[in-house]
Amino acid sequence: MNEAMQTSQAAGAPVRPDLRSIVVQTENIPWKATKYPGVEFKLLYEDKQSGLFTGLFRWAPGAELPFHEHAELEQTFVLEGSLVDHEGEVTAGGYAARPAGSRHVARSPNGCLNISFFLKPNQFFQADGTAQPFER
Repeated sequence: MNEAMQTSQAAGAPVRPDLRSIVVQTENIPWKATKYPGVEFKLLYEDKQSGLFTGLFRWAPGAELPFHEHAELEQTFVLEGSLVDHEGEVTAGGYAARPAGSRHVARSPNGCLNISFFLKPNQFFQADGTAQPFER
């Protein structure tokens, strides 16, 4: 967890440390570039043991995530702009659930801001045919 992540507690009520809420002030987290040009993210939550993470993603117009596979369920809610793949377009206010094993190239022709929830990181295919997980 980083400094922008804080725990919260009801006034005066004792809370076990493992049951505390995690509250994130996203304006305190810097955008982190990915290795994919035009795609940045803010890590909101992460469980390193399970691979689960939640990220806020910002896509520049024309940005693209190359061919990848969803290792487990991925859920995405688009806040601004849109995401496009071979199945269609998800626009602002839209939600997509991508099942484990599904594969695609994701693009944002006009830019996008979305929040995504991953049970495990996506696997990105390399030129030699191997796959590597999304780097956080």
